[in-house]
Amino acid sequence: MSEAAELQVLKILVVEDESIVSFLIEDTLMLLGCGEVWHAGAIAEALTLLQDRKPDAAVLDVNLSGMPVYPVAERLAALGVPFVFATGYGRNGLAPEWRDRPVIQKPFDENTLVGGLTQALAG
Repeated sequence: MSEAAELQVLKILVVEDESIVSFLIEDTLMLLGCGEVWHAGAIAEALTLLQDRKPDAAVLDVNLSGMPVYPVAERLAALGVPFVFATGYGRNGLAPEWRDRPVIQKPFDENTLVGGLTQALAG
């Protein structure tokens, strides 16, 4: 089974404050067969969404308008939802306690996104 096949029919949360980037990620995920893509552009919006819904996985922009996404990461971890961090700063741009999580370097292509999500889903 290909890595992209592992993403089919999944519900993915994208937490990204730049709308164009968020929609590009959605387009890529939908072309790969994901069932649903949910968007949040801020920490509060993501946490509110997580009160009512549980995604299968998530893509988290590390810096949301100057605020670190870690409260969302903490909630996802508590729910047992795998996630990947997306950042222009690489692994060293993460707080030390999160550096063992999958990271994709911005800008990224389809293969990098799929690889990061596959790694997150594999645990």
